[in-house]
Amino acid sequence: MSQLEKKLQKLPLTPGIYFHKNEAGEIIYIGKAANLKNRVRQYFQASRYRDPKTDLLVNEIADVDWIEVETEADALFLEAEMVRRYMPAYNILLRDDKSLLYVRIDYKSDYPTVTLIRRPLDDGAKYFGPYMNGLALKKALRYLRRAFPYAIGRSSGRKRVSLHYHLGLDPGLEEGRTSLAAYRANLRKLMQYLRGERVALVRSIESEMNKAARAKDFEKAATLRNQLFSLKELNRQVLFSDRELLDASKDQALVELAELLNLASPPRRIEGFDISHIQGSDSVAAVVVFINGVPAKTNYRKFKMRTAGNDDFAHMREAITRRFRAENVKKWGLPDLLLIDGGKGQLSTAMSALGLAGFTKVPAIGLAKRFEDIVVPKDGTFEVFRLSPSSHLVKLLQRIRDESHRFAISYHSTLRARRQTASLLDDVPGIGPLTRKKLIRQFGSMRGVAAADTAELQKLLGTKTGQALSKYLQALKN
Repeated sequence: MSQLEKKLQKLPLTPGIYFHKNEAGEIIYIGKAANLKNRVRQYFQASRYRDPKTDLLVNEIADVDWIEVETEADALFLEAEMVRRYMPAYNILLRDDKSLLYVRIDYKSDYPTVTLIRRPLDDGAKYFGPYMNGLALKKALRYLRRAFPYAIGRSSGRKRVSLHYHLGLDPGLEEGRTSLAAYRANLRKLMQYLRGERVALVRSIESEMNKAARAKDFEKAATLRNQLFSLKELNRQVLFSDRELLDASKDQALVELAELLNLASPPRRIEGFDISHIQGSDSVAAVVVFINGVPAKTNYRKFKMRTAGNDDFAHMREAITRRFRAENVKKWGLPDLLLIDGGKGQLSTAMSALGLAGFTKVPAIGLAKRFEDIVVPKDGTFEVFRLSPSSHLVKLLQRIRDESHRFAISYHSTLRARRQTASLLDDVPGIGPLTRKKLIRQFGSMRGVAAADTAELQKLLGTKTGQALSKYLQALKN
C-alpha cells in the first residue's frame, strides 16, 4: 500500500481544508470540505467522471495533508486565506473567474461598510478572498453579521437608524448608537474570523467577557456572550455540504446509468426530449442538455413542429430528425445519451428516426411517467427497469425529464399567447408592426379600427394605405 493510500484511510469525517501536493512537496491545490474523508477520496474513485483539468490535477497528486476545523464557515474562510497565501497552480487553473468573490471592508472610512466585490481595487480597503462558493459565502456572512453587526451601505440622508439596527445587524452610526471606535473594534473581530483565526478569536472574546463581568460591566459582558452564542450557532449551519452531497449523488447516478446500459464510461452529455401541444395546436418539441448531471441551459434547443395534428409519435420523429441534421450535429455535437419522455412507443419512434438519420450508435432510453419505468432497448425488443423512486439514477432521470417538460410547456405557452393576441391587422398586406401600433393607439382597439371610415384611415395612414386598409376591412365585414 502506498503512502498516499495510507493517508487516505486516515482522513477524518470532520470539516476542514485539504492540500494536494506533488512529488516535490509543493502545494498544487487547496480545497474545503464539510466531510474531509468523503470529499478527498472522491478525487481517487476510478468510476468518477472528471473533466480534463481535474484529471491533470489527480495525476500530479503525490501527497495529501489537511487541517481539521469546527465548522463549515471555518473551512470556507480558512480555504480563502490559504489560497491567497500559497497561490496553488490548480486553484488558478480550475477556477471560474465569474464565480470569484471578495469581501471588502473599508475599515479606515468614517462610515465603514462590508460588501462583496468581484475585482479588488487599490483603494485602501481590506479585502478577503477569493471565495469560489458565492452562495456559501453569503450564507456565512448572514450569520456572522449577527455576531458582529456591520453596515452594508452608507446612509443617504437618513436621520433615523435603519431596520437592520433594530434587528441587531447594523451598528447604528446614524444616531450614535455605536461609536466609530467600538464599531471598528467589532470589525477587527470580524476580520480575524475571515482570516481563519476562529479559535484565537473565541478565546479573546471569552477573556474579554470575563473581564467585563468582573468589572460589573454587565451590558458589555452580555454583548460579548451573544457574540459567542452566534459563533457557536455556526456549528449547526449547513453552508456547502448540501452541494457536496448533491455532487456525489449526481456522480453516483451517472455511474449507475453507465452500468445499466453497459456503457464504457458515464454519459457526459445527456439530451432530454419532450413534446407539448393542446389538441394538436401550437405543437413544439424541446431539447434540454445536461452535462455531467448538471443542466447546461445555454445548450437548450426548441423546435416549432411542422407536422400538423395531434400525433406525438410523428412530432417525436420530426424532432429527432431535425436535431440530427448534419448542420445541427456539426454545431451542437453528438450526445452520449438521449432520454425520451415516454414509454416503448415514443422510444421506438425516436430510435427509428435515429436510424434513418444514420446515428444508430447513439444510445436512447425512455422514462415512462406512471411508475417511472426506465425503458431500455435490447436485442430488438425493450427491457423495463423499475428502480426505487429514491435511487440516485431515478432522481437524475426525473430531473432531466421534468426540465424538458417545463421547457416544452414554456415554449408552447409563448406560441399560444402570440396566436391568441394576434389581430386581424397581422394579415393585412403593407401593414407592419409600427402601423398596427399607430392604429390601435388612435382608435383604441381592433373594433375601433374596423368601425373607422375611409376618411379617418386615410388621414392617419395616407391616401393609398388608408384606402387599401378600408377595402380589406370592408371585405371582411361582407
